[in-house]
Amino acid sequence: HVQLVESGGGSVQAGESLRLSCAASGYTYSSYCMAWFRQAPGKEREGVAAIDSDGSTSYASSVKGRFTISKDNAKNILYLQMNGLKPEDTAMYYCAADFTPGTYCGGGYPRFGWGHWGQGTQVTVS
Repeated sequence: HVQLVESGGGSVQAGESLRLSCAASGYTYSSYCMAWFRQAPGKEREGVAAIDSDGSTSYASSVKGRFTISKDNAKNILYLQMNGLKPEDTAMYYCAADFTPGTYCGGGYPRFGWGHWGQGTQVTVS
């Protein structure tokens, strides 16, 4: 049973940094496409950044240059380093994953769809 558990959210001032973590467990295969999404109140969920097991990454234009996605494969933890935070980054942040064998991220989209989601962690920037 695959589980994704996010942590690291909080309340910060504009310009500060946060690092989100997503601990993944219960999957067997080495291939993956994983991503961070966010959803602000009254807005649609949007993709923030994605990474796959080949090391390919992609970012939303709104966060490019400020956010960095990475994965520690030994610890099975996905990270999102967020620097230069802005009030418009305020949202619930979710981790998503596709662990289907042979998957990859094509332009930030998983080959077989987002099969797994975390419960979210709140980021508030004032």
